[in-house]
Amino acid sequence: MSHGFRFTRGAVSALGIAAIVSLAVSGCSSPGTPAPAESAKSGGSLVVGVTSDPDTLFPWKATQFQAVNVLQNVYGTLTEFDGDLNVVPGLAESWDASEDGLTVTLKLREGVTFADGSTFGSEDAVSSLTKIQEQATAAVSRSALASVTAIEASDENTVLLTLSAPDAALPASLAVINMAMLSSDDTEEALNTTPNGTGAYSFDTRAANQSITLVKNTAYWGDEPTLKSVEFRVIPDESSIVSAMQSGNVQMAVFDDPLVAQTAESGTITIAKTPQLSYHALQLNATRGDLTDVNVRLAISCAIDRQEVLDTAALGEGEVTGPITSPAYKSDTDARPCPERDLKKAAAYLAKAGKADGVTIKTIVSQGEYATSVNESQNLKAQLAEAKITLDVETLESGAYVDRWIAGDFDAAVALNGGRPDPDGMYGRYFTSTGNLNKVAGYSSPELDALFAEGRASSDPKDRAAIYEKVSAELEDNAAWVWLFTSYSYTATDSAVQGFVPMANGSLQYLRTTTVN
Repeated sequence: MSHGFRFTRGAVSALGIAAIVSLAVSGCSSPGTPAPAESAKSGGSLVVGVTSDPDTLFPWKATQFQAVNVLQNVYGTLTEFDGDLNVVPGLAESWDASEDGLTVTLKLREGVTFADGSTFGSEDAVSSLTKIQEQATAAVSRSALASVTAIEASDENTVLLTLSAPDAALPASLAVINMAMLSSDDTEEALNTTPNGTGAYSFDTRAANQSITLVKNTAYWGDEPTLKSVEFRVIPDESSIVSAMQSGNVQMAVFDDPLVAQTAESGTITIAKTPQLSYHALQLNATRGDLTDVNVRLAISCAIDRQEVLDTAALGEGEVTGPITSPAYKSDTDARPCPERDLKKAAAYLAKAGKADGVTIKTIVSQGEYATSVNESQNLKAQLAEAKITLDVETLESGAYVDRWIAGDFDAAVALNGGRPDPDGMYGRYFTSTGNLNKVAGYSSPELDALFAEGRASSDPKDRAAIYEKVSAELEDNAAWVWLFTSYSYTATDSAVQGFVPMANGSLQYLRTTTVN
């Protein structure tokens, strides 16, 4: 009897629109990639303004948005997302699952080379996936391969994955940059100095805290990238980036702050507003201090008017959210214990915890990684003070914040986390007891472990939606974190820039189709 675990022809909808059915996928280049505008000349050089220097150039450990944006243009993955977040071929031109869903066969694209000229093949894919699985590597997407029990090459261009159970989330999991394919000869130390990928652009130069420049990869396996070079120029705040765009020194930037986007829009600068899967949250570490008591966490959750945080920090540009932002699995915000701010309930929860006189929660916030962070922390601090909950806020620069965050070295954290099209990829690494980011999440349970396993094993979209509704309910009912809102990205481009397509997951992968007149 088939378990129904197969991969869709052409694309697996990452938004869960279609059931996963039996058939391999194939293709020569990324479906869904828009052609460059005919009126624009191929070539040209683009300067992108960014607020922080990447904190790592090693793709398996990249969590900072600026690092991810650079590395997704340098490295390739076995699968990719197209502009609509469907899963499409990448370095694997096709994949197929056995009748029982326990063996996945990946056919690798032939003739692909790394930036150093060496050939990509099954040895590199097996090496990459194996090292990602190893705990010592500290890869941030290690948990995405939790169902994979064996990885082997049957020939130079074929990789076989043996699974402990069918895994409907696997195709989407393989598409994220944290699953980049690396040469088996490379080391983390070497790649942090000189990245060596199969992506549309190759690493050229870096001036620490100033810029990183990429150049066209003329040997890229897909359609030829259109830009001669891309420079990511570090300019500490978004308002200064606007000034640089107005003076012609920068041609493109992605803003978080709607107010900055409004000031940037002019006759020569166009703003594209794109809803994001990423979400703003107050992360609570349930393993530390007063936060070990669920009643304290629920008090915090009930004492916050999420719409007020959104209005204050982001001019109301977005919407209040629950844990899961993927459209096909979206959480119902009315189902949480306090859908609206309720100070009486907050006080009752504190009293139940024996903390009627209040609590103090040490909270970290980043400055420089995204624009609304400090405003969010100030509004949260003011709101919670009315409930006798003191946020002791420590503001850190982006790199220091990420180091503390990865180590789980905080009681609470004001955070903007990247959402994903599949909820398992979004949260399996956080909220399962063996998840490699569970230290960051600070919460897990046997019930969640079972639900995530069930969600991976099911290929029916309706069944999966019901499973992740239960996941969302447990996270909210136990106030694992306090989910606040989703917002927009604002892609600012000079009039000379054409062909870039913003994506709901924040990816800048369509720099490969961008042109500058």
